[in-house]
Amino acid sequence: MRRGIWIMLSVALLVIVGTILALTEDTADVTQANAPPALQIVSVRDLAVSDVTASVETFAEVRPRWSADIRPAVGGRIVEVREAALAGVQVPAGAVLFQIETTQYDTAVAAAELSLAEARFAMLQAENKTTISRLQFERDSARAPNDLALHIPELRIAEHQVASADAQLRAAQQQLADTTITAPFSGFITERLISLGQTVTAGEPLLKLVDDKQFEMTVELSRESWALLDHPIAAQVVQLVDTVGTPMGTAIVRQGGGFLDQNTRQYRVFIEVSETNDQPILSGDFLRVLLTGRVLKDTLSIPDTALTRTGHVWFVDQNDQLMRLAPDIHFRLNDQIVIAAPLGGHRQRVAITPLASFLPGQRVAPHRQED
Repeated sequence: MRRGIWIMLSVALLVIVGTILALTEDTADVTQANAPPALQIVSVRDLAVSDVTASVETFAEVRPRWSADIRPAVGGRIVEVREAALAGVQVPAGAVLFQIETTQYDTAVAAAELSLAEARFAMLQAENKTTISRLQFERDSARAPNDLALHIPELRIAEHQVASADAQLRAAQQQLADTTITAPFSGFITERLISLGQTVTAGEPLLKLVDDKQFEMTVELSRESWALLDHPIAAQVVQLVDTVGTPMGTAIVRQGGGFLDQNTRQYRVFIEVSETNDQPILSGDFLRVLLTGRVLKDTLSIPDTALTRTGHVWFVDQNDQLMRLAPDIHFRLNDQIVIAAPLGGHRQRVAITPLASFLPGQRVAPHRQED
């Protein structure tokens, strides 16, 4: 009997404890459900709407203004190769590089000198005939019937023969001078193509020479970048920076626009390197070119991290709610993106590290960060 009573009491106690626990859990759930959710903290930057001067950035290769295959104007056997003609040597303008055998050209000069002497002698004879004929007519108090009687046509022919012989002599002397191959401008020998004792023909390449004093660059710009420039751009000074951000010098815009590249359909701008810093600019350098553009009204300069992969920027309005907008991007410079201010007001809050979980209209807790 007692055992049954104890069993009934134990069951009743278990039921009471279970009921209490169930009621307590329901109360906790209701309390938790009624608590407002915590707002998501969003890092924002309070940016001022301002006017900025556009900056167009592009890359271009430094090229020598002069780059030539040195070719002889005359042919012959190479009898001398100077040290200045070796690959890698820096040579000044006018430096002797090669010497071609001169025997046949010495002979041509001598023959031309002989022809000139004979032509001058023939002209003297013609002048003498003309003088004698004129004196004869004067002594007889007669008038020459025509120029032929005074041997004037013969004199004119003799004068032309002298001029022709003189021109042939100058041509022969020039060919003789052309047997000495010199550098037309200062630069570096990048490749030598012939050797000592080799016979070359006129126009055959001997070596490659590139300028070491004057450089130029050609940059290509899209239509959008071209529209940002302050036209006309001729004579504008541009900045040159290497790939790690070191300033290298300045350049001058020689000319730009007027036509599109037939392959890329972009504008081409031609610039000349004007001044360099302590670190010299070398042919073949790949540099960043910074061109100054026109003034843009009502812009925001946002960090590049604020632009999502889908091309949107998240703003936080006055009610601390998120807004997603597709910005009108003007240009990029370093880690900043300059866009047209999409909202009214002088200052706007931009989320600098947007998350994929952001939703338009979502209330957040903005946390301001300084620039």
